[in-house]
Amino acid sequence: MRYISTRGGVEPVSFADAVMMGLATDGGLLLPESFPEVDAATLRRWAGLPFQELAVEVMLPYVGGDIRREELEELVTRSYAAFSHPEVTPVVQAGERHILELFHGPTAAFKDVALQFLGNLFDFLLGRSGGRLNILGATSGDTGSAAIYGVRGQERVDIFILHPHKRVSPIQERQMTTVLDANVHNIAITGTFDDGQRIVKELFNDLEFKSEYSLGAVNSINWARILAQVVYYFYAWSRISGGDTGRKATFSVPTGNFGDIFAGYVAMRMGLPVERLILATNRNDILSRFINSGVYSAGDVHPTVSPSMDIQVSSNFERYLYFLMDEDPGQ
Repeated sequence: MRYISTRGGVEPVSFADAVMMGLATDGGLLLPESFPEVDAATLRRWAGLPFQELAVEVMLPYVGGDIRREELEELVTRSYAAFSHPEVTPVVQAGERHILELFHGPTAAFKDVALQFLGNLFDFLLGRSGGRLNILGATSGDTGSAAIYGVRGQERVDIFILHPHKRVSPIQERQMTTVLDANVHNIAITGTFDDGQRIVKELFNDLEFKSEYSLGAVNSINWARILAQVVYYFYAWSRISGGDTGRKATFSVPTGNFGDIFAGYVAMRMGLPVERLILATNRNDILSRFINSGVYSAGDVHPTVSPSMDIQVSSNFERYLYFLMDEDPGQ
């Protein structure tokens, strides 16, 4: 599998290069050249698999040529060993609806699912190349703590996380600022998450700086984050449907940076029986305003009781726009 930029200015790269690159060198976001198709027979076969085995099946076509099956199996096993529930992302019934529980990781954030995997993936790729990486990221709360716990103590990685001062939850602030591993560096900034994200993007777009300091990304601009999240859409559907491919699922997804719901879109493009993807926002509703009006216009960030969703510039939305524009970067 090769990866291309939403802006069309990068020659196709391998999975390993896409992971280490984070943000494409032309400022765009990386996507696979195509989505592997999952037919009905495969869906039925996958329906009874434990989470870890399903993760290997879903991810393998995307990493082909860079990571062997047995290596991926080891990465997945190591990544989800720290989860407190044997199913990793169990599905529980609540009346006529089902709830996908994504809080069983070490920081109780849904992003543990992707960032435990990404941390181990970085370690694997760097161990093979002999390189080092300086991870730079911005957080509205949960990315920071989950990313720090994903790479803490690693010898080949240093992590620098920017968070908006007094705009993350007290628990997340403590999770980020009380980790004493030498490779963890937490930085509070005056401003909002969008300000931090802008700083990170500007540094990644400075290609000389990015190369000199070996910058890597843990925000959902990194394709590996999206890939890991695709897995639990297949897992949730399998537990709800029992493998009945005639039964479609509707997913309602709390949304800030558009990464989680985009993973659902990827699963749907692969062939998962999805009726609808419902985008749920808080007062910072730039995405719902765009869907309802067709106008993407950022406003002021309003603090709410869900600070991880207090975002007015959703980075991953560019990936979706790429498909809305018929995969034509020129549009």
